[in-house]
Amino acid sequence: MDEMKAAPAVKLDTLSDVNDLGKPWRYEEDGLTVTRLSPWSAPGCHPTGCGLKVYTDENQKVVRVEGDENHPVTQGRLCVRCITLMDYLYNPSRIIHPMKRDPKDRGNAEKWERCTWEEALDIIQENYDRITKEFGRESCVCFTGTGREGGTFNPYGSVMLGTPNYCYTQSGYACYIPRLAASSYIIGAAYPEIDYACALPERFDDPAYELPECLIMWGKMPLSSNGDGLFGHAVVDMMRRGTRLIMVDPRMNWLASRADIHLRLRAGTDAALAMAMLNVIINEGLYDQQYVDCWCYGFDELKARVNDPEKGMTPAKAAEVCGIPEEKIVAAARMYAQAKPASISWGLAIDQKANGMQAGQCILDLMAITGNIDVPGGNLLGDATTGLNEVGFGFEKGVGDLASKMVGLTEYPAYCNLIMNAHADMMLKAMETGEPYPIKFGMYCGNNLMSCTSAEPKRWHDAILKSLEFCFTIDTFMTPSAQASCDVFLPLAASAERDGTTFTHYGASMGIKGFSQAATRTGEALTDAEACFKIGKRLNPHWWEDYETVDDFINHLRLSKKFDFRDVAKSVYVQDEVLYRKNECGRLRGDGKVGFNTPTGRIELYSTIFQQFDDDPLPYYEEPQYSPAATPELLGEYPFVLTTGARPYAFFHSENRQIPFCRELNPDPIVEINPRTAKKLGIANGQWVELWNQFGSCKQKAKLTETVDEQTIHAQHAWWFPEEEGSEPNLYGNFRSNVNNLVPNFHFGKLGFGAPFKCLLCNVKPIDECLDTDMDLVWNKFKREDQ
Repeated sequence: MDEMKAAPAVKLDTLSDVNDLGKPWRYEEDGLTVTRLSPWSAPGCHPTGCGLKVYTDENQKVVRVEGDENHPVTQGRLCVRCITLMDYLYNPSRIIHPMKRDPKDRGNAEKWERCTWEEALDIIQENYDRITKEFGRESCVCFTGTGREGGTFNPYGSVMLGTPNYCYTQSGYACYIPRLAASSYIIGAAYPEIDYACALPERFDDPAYELPECLIMWGKMPLSSNGDGLFGHAVVDMMRRGTRLIMVDPRMNWLASRADIHLRLRAGTDAALAMAMLNVIINEGLYDQQYVDCWCYGFDELKARVNDPEKGMTPAKAAEVCGIPEEKIVAAARMYAQAKPASISWGLAIDQKANGMQAGQCILDLMAITGNIDVPGGNLLGDATTGLNEVGFGFEKGVGDLASKMVGLTEYPAYCNLIMNAHADMMLKAMETGEPYPIKFGMYCGNNLMSCTSAEPKRWHDAILKSLEFCFTIDTFMTPSAQASCDVFLPLAASAERDGTTFTHYGASMGIKGFSQAATRTGEALTDAEACFKIGKRLNPHWWEDYETVDDFINHLRLSKKFDFRDVAKSVYVQDEVLYRKNECGRLRGDGKVGFNTPTGRIELYSTIFQQFDDDPLPYYEEPQYSPAATPELLGEYPFVLTTGARPYAFFHSENRQIPFCRELNPDPIVEINPRTAKKLGIANGQWVELWNQFGSCKQKAKLTETVDEQTIHAQHAWWFPEEEGSEPNLYGNFRSNVNNLVPNFHFGKLGFGAPFKCLLCNVKPIDECLDTDMDLVWNKFKREDQ
């Protein structure tokens, strides 16, 4: 075995008011105060901590935002969402005071009235006490979205409401969770991200680092999404230094145009492609024999599977399934296997299909048999403590034995037990039917579910209104979801107005990043932690008696009381120690033993946990439920493959639509159609069209482009129009352009994971209507007072 490499790093016991680069966290410049931050949201994004310099005047009002050139990774580079932070902070439509309305007035935008925090808390407590007395704490649900402050809302919601039903409302939780589950069950560690030297003191020049010779971007476009802890420009940085790129994506994009190989597969066929690559690498002897012998379990069974005449996948068979030339599949497999080291960054596209767990299993197998797990320049793993503190804390403190009542636990234990979430589809069923018990009390945090996450959003809308007797939200702006169903609105502080800490994702961790309040709070807004501290002290004070202040709570939750998060925040970022090959020194297992945290102690190419849950322990390919191959009888009515949700540069999911500069970049919902297809259908560039299938329809604006092939239609997601009428039935135009109208619930995989957000069938036709955004209206409604 190669000698383990550990890079020096700043330790948490050296925190001071000056960070490790000797740059002050706050200083004066030209009469302004400059505060350096590494926040998460709001405004929302997913890279967990871009470096910002926030300039404030004598009144602590933000007057300028720039990138922090001293941030070790972002190095001064920012996207439009950070650059427009002032337009977010001082947007005239931002909610800055608590509001209330009578539940009978839900959906009426004119019925909200301002109230005090005490009034809002009284209303929440009165309804919580009444409902839980009659129906139990399990009747409460906490609807959440992408985690704020670099984590999940689970510990806050669980210990605040005491409910087992924390729920992300995407069918099959098809956003990161299939990848997380596959990683946990096969490797015994959280999601492995590429090693782009983010935590090494000298970055790419650090002696502990090796630049990947080959990088596969699989269903991920990080330049626009910065997803899962991967700062997208790091890929460009590596390419400049010589890393060769393989892109796996049905669409052509900026990275694909610069890749050595672009595998432009049919949407939803990723598992077939990955199995074929395994076939090539195994049969040509390109795998790492020593690593397989020492650290992998079930290699012979995997070899038999990829060569099986029925369940296996040859390059020729995959070429037919995926629509890719056979020679390209072979070339990509060889390039990846022969590169030392090599890395794979796998994205949301893996999750958004019922066969996503098996696609993820194959990708993990590719990393494993080539010896690229937890090595310099490969795919890094978090250690045995990664991601465990917060979720466990919430359930131990506030849920206890009620965890056995979690909605969906009986039907899908592999899903619910792993992520401690109620199953999304089963929650929808419970609200529609009252089984296994009524759901009566709800809250939203970071979730505009009717615009963004939920398949069949009108169905969710109707179920929530039918089921919930009371609902409240914590947010920065009014959303269609809150407008439709909430009775109390609590205002949320934005990133420049709060103190806090974030953690980057797992193996790629750059460590703890802090952010100190730079600007005066707008109105009466509080952070998530502060709001939940207030609410929790009211609803279940006995669970909060250990914490006199919200600082005590955050320090316990995030830093185990060893440090004060305000000191961490002043360090801006603290790089963790980077240790490679943690399996060789007992850093991946809770018991400290050498190996991986799996039942066999090895990477399970043959998954004993899949077998335990009565699924095939080896990878297999299944066609998407609706596809040219699975349902050819539908092609006459729905001749096109529909894929959705590729991230645009201007928005983060359903956020930023009321930021004028962002809307100017992307004013209308765009559907990409190949010019040859459009010509046959009589669709002109910029014309509005209707998309429809057997589940629903929506209207979007056609962009004729070669980025998609002639059979593929790609539609943007999460569209609503905050400049429009907010009351029912319009709800800011929420259902008009919502492509999730075409996505069904209850179409997940055997273990409960995944859903076909990126692999359905549809039809498209031109319409005479012009629904173009009136940008003058957007500017007039949402511009800052000083603009």
